Amino acid sequence: MDRIVTTPGVPGRDIAHVHGLVTGTAILGANVFRDIFAGLRDLVGGRSAAYERELSHAQSIAIGEMTDRARERGADAIVAVDVDYETIGGSMLMVSVSGTAVTLAP
Repeated sequence: MDRIVTTPGVPGRDIAHVHGLVTGTAILGANVFRDIFAGLRDLVGGRSAAYERELSHAQSIAIGEMTDRARERGADAIVAVDVDYETIGGSMLMVSVSGTAVTLAP
């Protein structure tokens, strides 16, 4: 997938076809928090590298799912992408992404 953007369109490109909403979700279980808190010693300047790595990994999984669904519909881009982070039950982290799958004009 060449283009995954948060804007309503791809700059300089027209949208030829809208395929519809596509989503992706990744849920990290309770162990991620144990591992993160065990790694708090890597806290530097108020940031935890371990926590950031886990969030980045979950985001990659969710975007990968969304991208796969867009490709299945024949899309070559996803516009208006939104990324959300939520906790579930205090012990799990959910990353969800959504966007509009489109085919760009040549």
